[in-house]
Amino acid sequence: MNSRSLLRSPVSRRLLRPVADLIDQRIERQVRSAVRRTGAPSAPPVPDTGRLVRDVEELRHRQLTIELLLGPGGRGISRMVGEASLEHLYAEVEALCGDREAAERNVAAAFRLLVALESLGVGRIAGGTMNICGKLGTIPLLDPPNDEILEIGTLYGMFSAGLVRMMERDGRSPALTIVDPFAGVQLQPGTDRRPDPTGAPVDEHAVRTNLALAGPAGAAARIRQGFSEDPETRAAVSDRDYGVIVVDGDHSAEGVARDLEWAEEIAAPGGIVVLDDYGDPRWPGIKDALDDRLKGTTTRFVFLGKAARSAFLRAA
Repeated sequence: MNSRSLLRSPVSRRLLRPVADLIDQRIERQVRSAVRRTGAPSAPPVPDTGRLVRDVEELRHRQLTIELLLGPGGRGISRMVGEASLEHLYAEVEALCGDREAAERNVAAAFRLLVALESLGVGRIAGGTMNICGKLGTIPLLDPPNDEILEIGTLYGMFSAGLVRMMERDGRSPALTIVDPFAGVQLQPGTDRRPDPTGAPVDEHAVRTNLALAGPAGAAARIRQGFSEDPETRAAVSDRDYGVIVVDGDHSAEGVARDLEWAEEIAAPGGIVVLDDYGDPRWPGIKDALDDRLKGTTTRFVFLGKAARSAFLRAA
């Protein structure tokens, strides 16, 4: 993105508005000063154009710095936040947990954590900013019955590292289990096997590196390489009841249906199940699979609601 198109973008215009107001105020003060000196109300203003140029140049440098930190470069998706989207997410999280103050607090903490993890870690967290913050912020507020966490599909393990930290902020002692094929790239039916936008390979080494950012609980995570539908994989990690299950694996309707069926078997009573990308038009099979299950085949799940593009269920 060149500097001219950068300054014309909606985000830039929002960021420029306070500085533009400040520049207008300076011009107005200069005009008033000139009027007082000359005693002529109709005297033309004599703005300090050199100062204005310097102010705009400084703002451009600041915007470029913000773009390097939050823009899509190096991760393929922007982490810029819009006011309307943020307010909508606050309302959704509040509807799930019943506490507006807690919703705002946790979403803000999740955003800071997201930026920190992607700044320090290997790779990225998959998904849009509001969806990630919604999941990280909401799960602790739903008071899972125990601290056992299962993530089905992890990519770089960065979301799990964030969830460990968010649970610890809530006074919990999370114990993490991850299931992922670690195929070198992100796998989804019908998509090309392209290298990740970050350039980092999708493998267990990257996941371990990122989990270490979450301290002892992250370093102690149990990782099982394999597909979630494999009997051997399931047998290896079905040795406990999970208080939190994050389903973010195969996005086909068949794959989601299988993962939800398994989640019913291993979720603790009162356990929270999070289904990622629910309602995303790119993956219609996710919503179809959950809706079909809720219509009659589920024996345990109650739909709590959604935040951004994640559905939240509670196991009976």
